[in-house]
Amino acid sequence: MTGRSSTPEPEPAHGPVREPAHQRALRAARQALRVLAVELGTPTEPGTPLLDSVRSPWLRRVPYVVAFAFAVSLLPTTITVLSHDYGLDGGMSGALATAQTVPLLLAVTRPLQAWWVIFAADVIGALALAGEDGVVGRAWPWPPMEIVGYLALMLALSLRERRRTLTAVWLTTGMAGLLSEVFTPEGSNSTWVLMFVLTGVVLMMGATLRERGDAQRKLIEQETISEAERARRTLLEERARIARELHDVVAHHMSVITVQAASAPYRISGIPREAEEEFGSIAATARESLAEMRRLLGVLRSEEAVRHDGPEKTPQPGIAMLPKLVEGTVRAGVPVELALPEEPVALEPAVDLSAYRIVQEALANVVRHAPGAPTRVSVTPAADGARLTVLVVNSAPSAPSAPLETTGTGHGLIGMRERVRLVDGSLDTGPLPDGGFRVAAQLPLPPPPYPASSLSAKDSHPA
Repeated sequence: MTGRSSTPEPEPAHGPVREPAHQRALRAARQALRVLAVELGTPTEPGTPLLDSVRSPWLRRVPYVVAFAFAVSLLPTTITVLSHDYGLDGGMSGALATAQTVPLLLAVTRPLQAWWVIFAADVIGALALAGEDGVVGRAWPWPPMEIVGYLALMLALSLRERRRTLTAVWLTTGMAGLLSEVFTPEGSNSTWVLMFVLTGVVLMMGATLRERGDAQRKLIEQETISEAERARRTLLEERARIARELHDVVAHHMSVITVQAASAPYRISGIPREAEEEFGSIAATARESLAEMRRLLGVLRSEEAVRHDGPEKTPQPGIAMLPKLVEGTVRAGVPVELALPEEPVALEPAVDLSAYRIVQEALANVVRHAPGAPTRVSVTPAADGARLTVLVVNSAPSAPSAPLETTGTGHGLIGMRERVRLVDGSLDTGPLPDGGFRVAAQLPLPPPPYPASSLSAKDSHPA
């Protein structure tokens, strides 16, 4: 049987062949140059002005003013120094000075592209000055005005680009200075080390300032989001609390319906069989509604409340319990004057509960924010019998003192607004000129029932 054997060939006794050291170094150098090229060729947010996220329009104009000042001051200075001090040709001096200073205006929106132009112009200028006699005894390869312009560019670059790009720029500047040692004219003062050190310092300082600003900006954004989420959670908690309280009110009426419908055949004699079945269907539907409400209440109750408090079994309060509430507030150190209607007022259970809770939260706010302030509470039905006015007014505290414990169960004004909205009422709150505070709620009253005589008259005279 012919064919090639699938058995792998044994490795040499001395192990796998290792790549020579010079090849590994060459490959690492190519990889480093590739990374440098990528970082130097990928600007961050090109076209976006520096300090564009600042709210003040005056601060947003600062980079333009600074760049214009550097360009206008360095352009004639560079031309003068290159032509008179270094002896460079006038046309060449003008061209190099323009390429080294005018791109500073571009650095406001595209600092990395401006660096390419200025860095190339600086390198060309260093090569042009190497053959001039005026370089003897003077700074080379970077004259003083080029160092100033380059550092200004580094500041703009550090406020925009990421750290890897800044490192690439710094290393490129250092490599250019190191290579300049080969062409250093005799008698010149080498400035590439100074340039390398100052560039690193400016880039580090600018990057630190930018990252600190970014961190503060993100912190403000997170605080804004957290505040919005906190307000939303507070609103949801208050609505869930109101729903739990209304459960007791509605459950009471549903229980009455269930008992009346189930006991009707035993309390009323001579009811037809069809009516008995109808009463039984009503009782069954009411019981199902109660079961659904209990399940809903289980969803609305938090796990912590279910674990520690258990089901709420106390009846919901109303305006009849306001004297007891005021008495507890007075014992806490707040003088409260209460005015209630002389005659009992027929209120719907939801309105009765909302009136009590509004007064409770208003008194809790007085205890919290104005301890010891004289307070007046009044519950007054309107003359037309269409609405109920709940008014809580407190004066400014006579002397500041430590806040006392609160007795409210909701979230202050948020809870008041939600309760008023629930019963289609209105709420007016605000500070008073004397330093006090006013809470006024308008709650609807149920329409008066028709008298029996009017009902019989309607039945006897159909339309």
